[in-house]
Amino acid sequence: MDKSSYKNIFVFVEQRDGVIQPVGLELLGKAHELAQILGEKVVAIFLGHNIKNQCQTLIEYGADEVIVSDCPELKDYLTEQYSQAISQIVAKYLPSIILFGATTIGRDLGPTLSARLATGLTADCTKLEISEEKELMMTRPAFGGNLMATIMCTERRPQMSTVRPGVMQKMTRDASRKGEVVEFAPVFDASKFAVKLVKKVKADKGKMDITEAKVLVSGGRGVGCKEGFEKLGALAQTLNGQVSSSRAMVDAGVMPHDVQVGQTGKTVRPNLYMAIGISGAIQHLAGMEESDLIIAINRDKDAPIFGVADLGVVGDFNKIVPLLNERLQKEISEK
Repeated sequence: MDKSSYKNIFVFVEQRDGVIQPVGLELLGKAHELAQILGEKVVAIFLGHNIKNQCQTLIEYGADEVIVSDCPELKDYLTEQYSQAISQIVAKYLPSIILFGATTIGRDLGPTLSARLATGLTADCTKLEISEEKELMMTRPAFGGNLMATIMCTERRPQMSTVRPGVMQKMTRDASRKGEVVEFAPVFDASKFAVKLVKKVKADKGKMDITEAKVLVSGGRGVGCKEGFEKLGALAQTLNGQVSSSRAMVDAGVMPHDVQVGQTGKTVRPNLYMAIGISGAIQHLAGMEESDLIIAINRDKDAPIFGVADLGVVGDFNKIVPLLNERLQKEISEK
């Protein structure tokens, strides 16, 4: 089919247990920006069960239209059910662009649909733009983050991309926005349902996701050990924040992967990011350089992290962090 038959930007809005995931709202915001350049609509794809009452929320965050499939088969994410539903939506509405969050679900669903639709997929994008020829330019890190590659899918439609959570910004919610809600009933081929969900077991992490934290106290190779991270944890508790880590400490087995910031971890945008004992390799900077305020503590005065920091302290964190924590606790107690 001719490329001109495809139009509008579709965003797969992920929900888990009926809760809309932030990355979907972030993508609606970016899609709104791109759609204004193209003169097209933003359409949210919303799949699940007993979720129709949340469609207005998606409109308030930038969707011009919501295509909702609300049925028991889509209550929990299963690759085949979701792929069948979205394939049928694409076949009927012919979107020019489809965006997914680069989450565990998006990283499974995106490639599956790419194969079924015989089109390309650019994964883990950090930047999306529209070219002069009205093509989607999808930029992602390559070669370990040492090069940024811009990829275009000029021959096939739809153009598809997964985008890392925390990279794009949500629109300011506008309760006055109006939009259309379209109910879509997929026709499932149950003979292909080879996998079923037997049980869900949730890990009780006892803390929020670092991508949602307003304050992050992050440690790198210079922190060195669990005892060092305990000092960071005390400071984070005082600041009502979370502890995060560079890849070096995750690879060393000191910290879990779910708190890793950087190119192979998570992209964060807190109000305050404290980089302690982190040299500032480009792969780490890619995950935190959009933070509102960056404070770096490092022994090496020539560490690259100081190039992006708003405030830098040269010295031993073992001395600085406990003193800083003590001073902050005193200031808080006197208020």
